[in-house]
Amino acid sequence: MANPADYSKWSSEQLIDRVTLLEQQLQEQTSRYKSPLRRTSNSSSPSERPKKPRRNRIFDPSKYSTRFIALKFAYLGQRYNGLEYHANNITPLPTVEEELWKALNKARLVFPTPNPLLQDGDVNWEGCDYSKCGRTDRGVSAFGQVIGLRVRSNRPLNVLRDNAPPTVVDDAGKNNVFLSNTETALPHSSPAEDAPANAASVASDNREALSFHPIRDEIPYISVLNHLLPPDIRVLAWCANPPADFSARFSCKERRYRYFFTQPAFTPTCGASGLLPNRLNVKGSDRQREGWLDIEAMREGAKKFQGLHDFRNFCKVDPGKQVENFERRIFYSDIEEVTPGIRYLGLPGFQEHEDSNLGPIVSPPASSSDQVIKPKTYAFALHGSAFLWHQVRHMIAILFLVGQGLESPDLVSELLDVQKNPQKPMYEMAEDAPLVLWDCIFPGQGKDPRKDDLQWLYVGDSTDFENSVAQASDGKGNSKYGLGGVLDRMWEVWRQKKMDELLAGTLLDLIVDQGDQHAITDQHLGELVGRAHRSSGSQKVFMGGNRPRQVGNYIPVLEKPKMESVETVNAKYAKRKGFEANAETKAAGFRPFLLQPGDGRI
Repeated sequence: MANPADYSKWSSEQLIDRVTLLEQQLQEQTSRYKSPLRRTSNSSSPSERPKKPRRNRIFDPSKYSTRFIALKFAYLGQRYNGLEYHANNITPLPTVEEELWKALNKARLVFPTPNPLLQDGDVNWEGCDYSKCGRTDRGVSAFGQVIGLRVRSNRPLNVLRDNAPPTVVDDAGKNNVFLSNTETALPHSSPAEDAPANAASVASDNREALSFHPIRDEIPYISVLNHLLPPDIRVLAWCANPPADFSARFSCKERRYRYFFTQPAFTPTCGASGLLPNRLNVKGSDRQREGWLDIEAMREGAKKFQGLHDFRNFCKVDPGKQVENFERRIFYSDIEEVTPGIRYLGLPGFQEHEDSNLGPIVSPPASSSDQVIKPKTYAFALHGSAFLWHQVRHMIAILFLVGQGLESPDLVSELLDVQKNPQKPMYEMAEDAPLVLWDCIFPGQGKDPRKDDLQWLYVGDSTDFENSVAQASDGKGNSKYGLGGVLDRMWEVWRQKKMDELLAGTLLDLIVDQGDQHAITDQHLGELVGRAHRSSGSQKVFMGGNRPRQVGNYIPVLEKPKMESVETVNAKYAKRKGFEANAETKAAGFRPFLLQPGDGRI
């Protein structure tokens, strides 16, 4: 081994040259031994290895049986371009059907018939026996939407169908036989192809199939789908045994809607000038302040919708459908006050303390100095056999004009009289966001036509009572109350929006409390403020949105310009599309696309 150099005798120049040489050698060695993987990896641990790319397993549908079911689900519509997906129609927002399809497809619950015209990932319901109840438009929500479709089942595939008894499911779902005209093997194979090797195997396969419970042993459809769907789309229930001829579209005999709004509708106009003139010349009535709604007048108008009427003046005409029958039956129409808050927090098991389960939550009385006038919430509740395109939004728009004192409740009767008013006036329909498809009713044959007869299994329900009680008691593993369950995820959505409401409401009060208060307390100054607020002479009109619309001098609905009659609109469209040149469509009166009851988009 060489003796170490004696640097004490080196000159400054020699020492600098030596240091430069050593630095160069160090850099060369570092670059030589530095791993390319370590240079590019973002891993914090030197022992981590890159993960292998995940390979998609080949899924063979022929190894699984299927069954026909119905699903009930809810969605908040603000982030979606409506329910329905249209191929080759690019929308600014995704549709609810797209999200539903992605979840069903990812879970391998549907086996659609391949379509060469569609790309991988495109929505394809062919071969799925798919039907939907109500087609909601962009921004509209649904709390009781229903679809029917064929899905994968856990039921054993090998079963001798010819000798099997039919399914009979009681209210508790306690039968042990699961063979009916709504279940099939996919695909059907010949007995020779699927025959077991010996009789013992045949008996074993059939015992397993016949002991299969149609609910307890089935795929947990609700949990699987809710795990894959966005938090603002939730599956609420499924029906294990819909009728053999069930169609979510045609079997539905009643649809129920609610349109929500606040009272006041918008921030009231301050001062004496905020008091509206008595436009309708109602004797003995107080002048109404701009922003507040006359709920009783709206109720009077809403009641006039009940019964069988021609609603051509309360809808948007789609000439592509060539609709000529606009009669629809309304079972119920009213303005209902909505109790604010979350009711279930007052139920036993949800209250703050153990002893609180003895009764509902009672808020302590507020002191006089803390009393706050909270805006009330109302809903236009509407039940009908079927609806036309945008019918509900046109109906509530007229009621809003009535509530603001701009129109009389008798306007409803005038517009329903199509002999007197055959052409629709050009008035604006209400906003989309507050509208909700509340429920869909499927009555049983020969039973109450307004009562739902489908046997729904709601999220958290169980046919095994002991397991159901155990899950509910600890809150674990329960798809309704457990961690990550439906209630848990919807609370996240609610709290985010509640914080927005709380902060915005607090800021509103803060703005009013700050600065000069004379405009509120002094009548003269308040009148000046109100006059300045209305100096433009423009009328505020509420149409369900977050702010009123400025419409200038208000023109009564019956004095507005009229649209072309329905017959004229249909005839022009038919001529433009060449229907009248076709002998078959001409014989049908140029109406090749008749709208079926319940087909209307809301």
